[in-house]
Amino acid sequence: MIQRTVMVPSGYVVNLLQHAQAQGFDTDELLQAVGIDPAELDTQTEFSAERFGALYQRLMYVAQDEYFGMISGGKVPNGTFRMMCHAIIHCSTLEKAIYRASAFHEICRGAQVKPVLVRKGRYAKVSFAPTDHAELDLETLLQQETPERIRTSLSMWHHFISWLLGAQVELKAAYFTFPPQQDIEVYHKLFRSEVRFDQHDNAFVFAARYLDQPLVQTEQTLRSFLKTAPYQLIAMVNDDASLTSQVEALIGKDFSRPLPSAEEIASSLNLSVSTLRRRLLEENTSYQTVKDECRKRAALHYMGSPQLSINDVAELMGFDDPSAFFRSFKRWTGMTPGEYRRSDVYRQ
Repeated sequence: MIQRTVMVPSGYVVNLLQHAQAQGFDTDELLQAVGIDPAELDTQTEFSAERFGALYQRLMYVAQDEYFGMISGGKVPNGTFRMMCHAIIHCSTLEKAIYRASAFHEICRGAQVKPVLVRKGRYAKVSFAPTDHAELDLETLLQQETPERIRTSLSMWHHFISWLLGAQVELKAAYFTFPPQQDIEVYHKLFRSEVRFDQHDNAFVFAARYLDQPLVQTEQTLRSFLKTAPYQLIAMVNDDASLTSQVEALIGKDFSRPLPSAEEIASSLNLSVSTLRRRLLEENTSYQTVKDECRKRAALHYMGSPQLSINDVAELMGFDDPSAFFRSFKRWTGMTPGEYRRSDVYRQ
């Protein structure tokens, strides 16, 4: 089985490094720390999202700012995003989760800008607003921000709420206050919707029905999500809106704990077990098949994260003995974990 490599435009890397350089950071040192040759910036039009995610993760650590490259109005201490996730992960619906995320920004240190949800009729909108204690004028701040930072901030929130639901939240439109950009194709690829410039707000709009859907993520799936953040916030890793996709999200990538039963999965999705099985059959699969595929994908996903050792991956996959993981991985891919990480497939 070959894992689909998620790519992002090389401009993402360039924009992030430009912002880092403006803040006084050594960009050559940052690139070296994550194994990116500066020459690649001139020769490649795309980078794997995982490599870009590793660079972003390194920069957030060095800057001690978890919202680096996003609209925040201040430096947000590392660990803030983790605590916000724990605060919202048990919300019963997406609507409650977004409201709680907004409220969390009122009490966390550093942030002076928060996400705001407005529900009106058939549609809902997520945009930005100053926190109650903000000492800045949001309009002035946004006028000073680069289009890339505004775009990144909106995109990350869109990807985050999609992750919470386990499937892509399809957008009706994305709005921006600044003029049309030369790289407009990036906007269309990123938001996969109508894109409008010179608008009165920076926001994305989607069908309000998503707000009533239950969160499929759990403390267990959050654990693996946080290990590789902000990878899944950079690119829409899971852009499938199928039931299979939602079941995969509930199963997660952490096989170190007992997997949920079909009954538990059905209950989480507000379905009967018979309806779950019927709808999966309509998608030409079954719960057992989804579980088997998830195990294989999880192994490749974690092997693609350079910050995780092979023993870390074995533990996350539920193997007490690393050698047993080595045998299983070779059965899935034809390579040992070490051979895989030395291969061209891993470096893509």
